[in-house]
Amino acid sequence: MKQIFKITFPNNKIFIGKDLTGTLTYFGDFDPARVKDDYKNVKIPYFALKKEILWESETADDAEVSKREAAYIRIFDATNPKIGYNR
Repeated sequence: MKQIFKITFPNNKIFIGKDLTGTLTYFGDFDPARVKDDYKNVKIPYFALKKEILWESETADDAEVSKREAAYIRIFDATNPKIGYNR
C-alpha cells in the first residue's frame, strides 16, 4: 500500500512524506538536524510523533505518489520553516 502521511512533532510543526511500501513504522526522511535545532534549548520529558495517513493507494505508480506528496506539501505549506520540516 502506497501512502502519503503527515508527521506532527510536539512543537506542532509537520512533515509530509510518502511511503511506497506502507510500512507502519516509517516516518520519512526529514532532516533530524533541523528538528534538533528547534529543541536545543528545551527540555522535553516526553517526545512523541503523530503519524496520520492522508492518502493511500494499492494501484498508484511511484510518479503519481510523488505528485500527490508535492501537492500535500503545498496544501499544508510544509516548506514554511514556521510550519514544517519539508525542504
